[in-house]
Amino acid sequence: MSQSDAHVVILGAGHAGGTAAALLRQYGHTGLITMVGEEPIPPYQRPPLSKAWLKGEADADSLALKPLEFYGEQNIDFRPNLKAVKLARSDKTVTLSDGSIVSYDVLIIATGMRPIRLPIEGADLEGVLTLRSAADAEVIKAALGPGKRLAIIGGGYIGLEVAASARALGAEAVIIEREPRILARSACEALSNFFHGYHLSRGVEFVLGAGVEAFVGEGGKVTGVRLADGRVIECDVVLLGVGAVPNDEIAREAGLECARGIVVDLEARTADPSVFAIGDVTHRPLPHYGRMFGPESVPSALEQAKQAASAITGRAAPTPEVPWNWSDQYDLKLQIAGLPFDADKILLRGDPASGKFAVFHLKGDQVQSVEAINSPPEFMMGKQLIANRKSVDPAKLADPSVSMKEVAV
Repeated sequence: MSQSDAHVVILGAGHAGGTAAALLRQYGHTGLITMVGEEPIPPYQRPPLSKAWLKGEADADSLALKPLEFYGEQNIDFRPNLKAVKLARSDKTVTLSDGSIVSYDVLIIATGMRPIRLPIEGADLEGVLTLRSAADAEVIKAALGPGKRLAIIGGGYIGLEVAASARALGAEAVIIEREPRILARSACEALSNFFHGYHLSRGVEFVLGAGVEAFVGEGGKVTGVRLADGRVIECDVVLLGVGAVPNDEIAREAGLECARGIVVDLEARTADPSVFAIGDVTHRPLPHYGRMFGPESVPSALEQAKQAASAITGRAAPTPEVPWNWSDQYDLKLQIAGLPFDADKILLRGDPASGKFAVFHLKGDQVQSVEAINSPPEFMMGKQLIANRKSVDPAKLADPSVSMKEVAV
């Protein structure tokens, strides 16, 4: 049912919240829209923070989803520098951090995630940083450059992207990972080994299988990372890249179901019909895999913004999309389609030494996911195969002389 005159309140002015506000207007919503954001600037793209922003190739204006004037012109009441502190579903009100109370007819929670901070000695030293916002990226950028040494805790994609940016700025970078390999929780061993070698060849150092015991410093500023075995890795700045947790407290306290994030359906709606949740803060259905998950990606956030805006304006629900994501490091573009749930076979297509290859994860003869390095056809056709649930010939899939179109046929 359309709620064209409803007052929609959006908590969170990130990629998900900003997109939802714009789509509501695009889809014909005429009621008031209030968007509350913790940062002082309007919604912007976050993925470039670890890359273009650090290298000085992007700023708040170039990354903005819409110019600031857009929100006024579209009758979107954008309230920066504020966060929601209490949700009263019985009254349909939200209390903000300045003490003001906002009433809603429809609520969209798009509060995202926050980086995990390690509860260890020295965690409060100056120079122990996280990366989630433009302000974070600006602090990190100022700390990098020739003669500087960056220690990155965690060998995930964000850490690798920042390491690549640090090297481009002339800084040294060392990645400290507790697992025996980087990307242990997010990529197969072949991809992990490839990125490890690629970064090594560009001067990045690795300390693997190493637990972090404390941060050490002088005069209140970090000067090193002390490992569990007693070694101290000297550095000028530390980036924590050990994961993030959903900002779902306001939903939990209001009695909404949460798993690792706010539980929603394919309309991005919670169990309360007046409350939606979108983006990284959600635990959502993945129809192609018949399960719930939190993809933590911009494409997922955009898809859920479409789902919520469609439901609120009475449009038909969009067709479910295959989850996908990407990472840019040096001259490499990694494109990932799908998720390797229940995969029982891994196929390598192409030669990693060439810097152009793809890794396919199969369940039987169906593609569950693909990780493609500088290989757009493998990514695009792999994504299509996942969506269509078509069977493939593994021998053809592993043979780069056979086109992906022929594999798909």
